[in-house]
Amino acid sequence: MKKDLIISRLIVESFFEKLNKGLEVDVAIAGCGPSALALSLALSKKGYKVAIFEAKNEPGGGIWGGGMMFNELVLERELKGYVEELGVNYKEFGEFLVVDSVHFASALLYHTTKAGTLVFNNVFVEDLVMYDKRVSGVVINWMPTIRERLHVDPISVIAKFTVDGTGHPANLVRLLSKRGILLSVTGSTENLCSCGTVEYEFPMDAENGEKFVVEGTREIYPGLYVMGMAAVSVGGGPRMGPIFGGMILSGLRAAELIEDGLRREVAKIDRETRI
Repeated sequence: MKKDLIISRLIVESFFEKLNKGLEVDVAIAGCGPSALALSLALSKKGYKVAIFEAKNEPGGGIWGGGMMFNELVLERELKGYVEELGVNYKEFGEFLVVDSVHFASALLYHTTKAGTLVFNNVFVEDLVMYDKRVSGVVINWMPTIRERLHVDPISVIAKFTVDGTGHPANLVRLLSKRGILLSVTGSTENLCSCGTVEYEFPMDAENGEKFVVEGTREIYPGLYVMGMAAVSVGGGPRMGPIFGGMILSGLRAAELIEDGLRREVAKIDRETRI
């Protein structure tokens, strides 16, 4: 058998095995930024089935560019233990840690995929699956299909919980609000668009922005969680620039909330089984 044929078959068979596993998961995440990576790593390590769908070719979100393409970024000192657990090199300056952005992104990607997270890049979440007024998964298509506006139908992924990790656009929240399913969001801003999310965040304020993103991490509609910059857009919080502690903590907070929800699901099934 020709080597080229073997290579092609190995890729096709391996990918479709992975895709088949990803069609029904505990958690489906749209967007593969730092919050998504922190969330997926926390849950995958505990045995939950997590799939991330990233529209771009390069998973990692805003980590790679650091600040203004200076590929260094800052974390709060409270994440020192987390950084050391990942095996990431860092420099310490008072209350801050400085890490190489490429090194940090690579570590997050390595550890979460090692733990079992399924990452599908070049895949766009174009819609949501909804059963009985509850978000129950995502509708996906190839990003080149979306970009070229080809008339190609998507496929669906079923999930117990879905997470909007799409960053500034908060794409999944917009899918609900533009249909009138989600009529309002919390926040005190006046720059809400017709979709119910903000067109732009408040001006730069790293200190309050870092707090806001964690506090705004929540279930915004049954079955749908919002985290990271999507939470900032939904709530109208300030942007915070190349400091990423809040992003990681937002992902970890989402993991706690979702794990609690998954446990409740298991308990509910157990009760129904006994009855």
